[in-house]
Amino acid sequence: MRFLGNTEAKTDAKGRVFLPAAFRKVLQASGEESLVLCKDLHQPCLVLYPESVWNEQMDALRNRLSRWNATHQQLFRQFVSDVELVTLDGNGRFLIPKRYMAMAQISQSIRFLGMGDTIEIWSEANTQQPFVAANEFGTAIEAIMAQPEGENQ
Repeated sequence: MRFLGNTEAKTDAKGRVFLPAAFRKVLQASGEESLVLCKDLHQPCLVLYPESVWNEQMDALRNRLSRWNATHQQLFRQFVSDVELVTLDGNGRFLIPKRYMAMAQISQSIRFLGMGDTIEIWSEANTQQPFVAANEFGTAIEAIMAQPEGENQ
């Protein structure tokens, strides 16, 4: 499953938005029906996970955490409880709850960014934030790709 590209969109007065058609096609081709919406851990954006990808992430985290460690339990609880299950209506729309719109500083204009196996949703006002400056991009990619595999920092 590969979500690629970026698309501008607008939410309606209720917070509903159309998932871009290209992303809907990827979901349909992979047999996915449900998505999981959550706030990104590091950036002021939202992330849509196909349910199978979310389940893999949740399992990976659960396997690294001990059920017998109070801090680990708190981390896992927060990770799995602060999400919304999302299903598209017949027109390909879904609702972004108001609390999530506030978390990501979304008013009406948004941008969907395909991130491989997930989709990010950014406020149009913050869309420069997730990118490296153009003059640094090539240099950064070159440095990363020059490293032997497995030596990512």
